[in-house]
Amino acid sequence: MHDEQTAVAPASSRSQDAAFPNGFLWGVATSAYQIEGAVQADGRGASVWDTFAHTPGRVVGGDTGDVAADHYHRYPEDVALMSELGLGGYRFSVSWPRIQADGTGPANQRGLDFYKRLVDSLLERNIEPAVTLYHWDLPQALEDEGGWLNRDTAYRFAEYAAHVREGLGDRVRLWTTLNEPWCAAFLGYGEGKHAPGVQDTKGSLKAAHHLLLAHGLAVPALRSAAPGPIEIGTTLNFYPVSAASEDPADQDAAHRIDILQNRIFLDPVMQSRYPADILAHVEKVTGTDHIHDGDEAAIGAPIDFLGVNYYTSYHVAGGGESDGSASPWPGAEDVRFLHCGRPETGIGWEIDSDGLLTQLERINADYPGIKILITENGAAFDDTITPDGQVHDADRIAYIDAHLRATHEAIARGVDVRGYFLWSLLDNFEWAEGYAKRFGIVHVDFENQQRTLKDSARWYGAVALRNGLPADREA
Repeated sequence: MHDEQTAVAPASSRSQDAAFPNGFLWGVATSAYQIEGAVQADGRGASVWDTFAHTPGRVVGGDTGDVAADHYHRYPEDVALMSELGLGGYRFSVSWPRIQADGTGPANQRGLDFYKRLVDSLLERNIEPAVTLYHWDLPQALEDEGGWLNRDTAYRFAEYAAHVREGLGDRVRLWTTLNEPWCAAFLGYGEGKHAPGVQDTKGSLKAAHHLLLAHGLAVPALRSAAPGPIEIGTTLNFYPVSAASEDPADQDAAHRIDILQNRIFLDPVMQSRYPADILAHVEKVTGTDHIHDGDEAAIGAPIDFLGVNYYTSYHVAGGGESDGSASPWPGAEDVRFLHCGRPETGIGWEIDSDGLLTQLERINADYPGIKILITENGAAFDDTITPDGQVHDADRIAYIDAHLRATHEAIARGVDVRGYFLWSLLDNFEWAEGYAKRFGIVHVDFENQQRTLKDSARWYGAVALRNGLPADREA
């Protein structure tokens, strides 16, 4: 993220196939509820995910994050693994109910102390901490007051952000306000597939706005809460959207999905306003009374970098019919999502590394010069430990290799990408999928918490130490 990053020369002029700029940050990412466990330790309150996971039928296998990967107690071992691999950055989220059990009031010092210990452990091993303030674990007490459907939650979030900055401000430079507000708003309050499990299609657009407002209010709170250098961003999950044909119905379908997935979050953050077509869509679905004077200016508080999460792309068509079930697409329930015949990951997402290049170039074209961190990219596969005690995950290596080459190409074309955080360090609680899907480069045996480096971990560590990809593409 430093400004002295060196540009990458065109591929034809380099002896190494894919050398990255000097200072490029190679990291891994996790989130609190997915790995920490210790849900009742040291004054932590309940989150919406505690409630949701303990509700029968919500999570595959009835799994919960009560123990998860027990990172709360085992973080020294996990930090040591990152150091062993030669990684330079660790993106993790802070559990809001660890800091404020009910989402309000003074900070819980025992909760802050855990993150201080974690950050100190990282810094001792020259690993850059990157804090995400919100990765979906809203305090249940705030949800009982309406959660993100309640405008007041945005103000509570800004207060929480200041508490964490005051506690960690002398140790942490990189701060992200929200992770994937699309999921929190539209899966949490629209489709109800994620916590808190609310099915309110119209209300989900209000939740999206309140999440954006929370981001905007948190930015100045973070800057003013403590002295020291700081860089602030937000993390959005982007999906390039293509239309099935030139037919107006298909083009309109792609436009609406692009609004709801990508632009409804990025455009107001970068422009301090909702563009007219976004406002028109919101007005048609739910009205705009929830957007108050001054909100858009607040949402557009200047940021220092943009966090980009990327997993796959969308190919869509119009002409469908809503079946009346809850949908994460308010005002686009008729859109059909098509398969393109590409290979899929273990969670059923088509693999499209070219889509990452497309998305990075689009962001750079729309908002020239914005510094970018790829804050999540990775894949779930059906990993097993072989009789030799190893996990041979060649498919994951190929996935990462392809997406890193797309990243490298984007840099060569002038996109200012400063780092890459692989999702994820550890196998974890994969939200509504429970423990059925493994994204980690470190295998976790959830019976005994034993960690095993997968082949992908060693491969990625070698890439980080080399600061570049091998000349031969991984098959």
